[in-house]
Amino acid sequence: MKELSLRPIGKVITCDGLKTIKLDKTYIPALQSLEGFSHLDVFWWFDGCDNESSRSSLEERSPYKHAPAVMGTFATRSPERPNPIALSVSEVIRINREEGTVTLAYIDADDNSPVLDLKPYTPSLDRVSNPRVPAWCSHWPKSLEESADFKWEEEFNF
Repeated sequence: MKELSLRPIGKVITCDGLKTIKLDKTYIPALQSLEGFSHLDVFWWFDGCDNESSRSSLEERSPYKHAPAVMGTFATRSPERPNPIALSVSEVIRINREEGTVTLAYIDADDNSPVLDLKPYTPSLDRVSNPRVPAWCSHWPKSLEESADFKWEEEFNF
């Protein structure tokens, strides 16, 4: 199999109480024409789980209260996976091309988590009108906006 090489384009930082992506200077020109998109797909590295134990975890006790007791890693959103790549859909608050920053309403990444890529969220390519999900999570919110008021603490085993 071909060897892969990833180069982070920047990192997540907390700035004025908000999560911000700070790009390396090399990648600032890539922000051109990103203005106007309300959301981004942010690909980032779960660097806290980049260890042999986390990368070899293929089955785990279910993190969800209503799901099967044991689940395969690919059926979870767990950061413990063969390649700790994360994808977050994040609302854009502000883009500052001069500083090379993108301020987000929220992202579940820690400070200094490496950012691998940004893509504009477009409903024509990223939204599925009628997705199917297993019965154990069929009562979850149908959108990111609805998730804000959902009682997620009642869904997880931790």
